[in-house]
Amino acid sequence: MSRSGQPPDLKKYMDKKLQIKLNANRMVVGTLRGFDQFMNLVVDNTVEVSGDDKTDIGMVVIRGNSIVTVEALEPVGRS
Repeated sequence: MSRSGQPPDLKKYMDKKLQIKLNANRMVVGTLRGFDQFMNLVVDNTVEVSGDDKTDIGMVVIRGNSIVTVEALEPVGRS
């Protein structure tokens, strides 16, 4: 996030399937439905992936300070 308080540039990821790595070696996969200036994410159809185990956890809000990386799993348009 920039120091000017601008929201992160995640518009191009809206409604796209993402893989989100979180702290404590956790990973989720889901569709981005919303975000704010703190990079808190609303993710729908979310699945927590742990090795070979997959747990469907539905719609979740992920706090921005727990996000390590965000990776698009489908093509994203240029902005």
